[in-house]
Amino acid sequence: MSTMGDGTRAVRAGLPEPEQFEPTLPGPAFAAHFHLSGEPVGPYTYGRDTNPTWTHLERAIGELEAPGEPVETTVFASGMAAVSAVLLSQARTGDVVVLPDDGYQALPLVREQLEAYGVQVRTAPTSGDAQLAVLDGAKLLWIETPSNPGLDVCDVRRLVGAAHAAGTLVAVDNTLATPLGQRPLELGADFSVASDTKGMTGHGDILLGHVTCRDPELAAGVRRWRKVVGAIPGPMEAWLAHRSLATLELRIDRQCATALTLAEALGKRQGVTGLRYPGLPTDLSYPNAVRQMRRFGSVVSFVLPDRERAERFLTELRLVDDATSFGGVRSTAERRARWGGDAVPEGFIRFSVGAESPDDLVADVERALDAALDES
Repeated sequence: MSTMGDGTRAVRAGLPEPEQFEPTLPGPAFAAHFHLSGEPVGPYTYGRDTNPTWTHLERAIGELEAPGEPVETTVFASGMAAVSAVLLSQARTGDVVVLPDDGYQALPLVREQLEAYGVQVRTAPTSGDAQLAVLDGAKLLWIETPSNPGLDVCDVRRLVGAAHAAGTLVAVDNTLATPLGQRPLELGADFSVASDTKGMTGHGDILLGHVTCRDPELAAGVRRWRKVVGAIPGPMEAWLAHRSLATLELRIDRQCATALTLAEALGKRQGVTGLRYPGLPTDLSYPNAVRQMRRFGSVVSFVLPDRERAERFLTELRLVDDATSFGGVRSTAERRARWGGDAVPEGFIRFSVGAESPDDLVADVERALDAALDES
């Protein structure tokens, strides 16, 4: 499948060989245990270890992450379960781990846990490849690019080259890009990690995450961590996720195209500052993004003058849900500072573009901005 287009690959990924009178994608296997006579060997023994529904999904994700290459994918109950599995399976007391200081909001919680275990954690911003300056002696470098919510993009190849030269493992959180936007393993990373709650499944109704590795030993460590902590997805969630992958290219292409259109429209508005979208040629992240990304994601961020006008903007929207996730077919937006923890202004808006008709969505945003900024 390495020569197939993204759409074909997404539709066919992970499907078993056809069987007469059987469904193309077998239904979810609901099983805590399996028939197991004699020696406890075989692909399916106990439901916390393996499940055939996971197997199909893991193969599918692997085919998207690294087409035509042997990789191992492990699916988890959530994106944070996947993140924690990499960091906590690899780091030991006395090790050094490098994290971004502008990454996903829950990363500081993981930092606290690592430090409680005696792991030294260093941080630096995503932009400017600043993590290079704190790599010395690190066991693992964690990259998030594009970063959430700031949308900064670092040079993955450059960071991987420096890290590997020093014997440091590299993990890339690829949630915002998805494998159709960016393939971290092709850029040299050891782990590609994502919250599949977002763009991969795309309907805002599943919590899921995954880790993909080329190195079987690294993959075994991640899979062992899943077994130990039991952070397993339900078979129904895994089946729904696999079903949703079939429309990945259709969804992502519409969302990315509309996100660029929206960003261009926002760039013309008085009262809108701090506009970020990696696919804008004028964006600070564009030079790196265009070298390593094939699609630039569904998220646009910008700043309105203050909290009051940001909240009025969100209230005035009719086609956009005020919600905290991103990557779904229904557009969402939020005033990110309401959560605390992110170094963003009170009027900072993270906007996730859905699959609505572009003209309708842009018109809704323009009208809400008119109301919020008193421009009519």
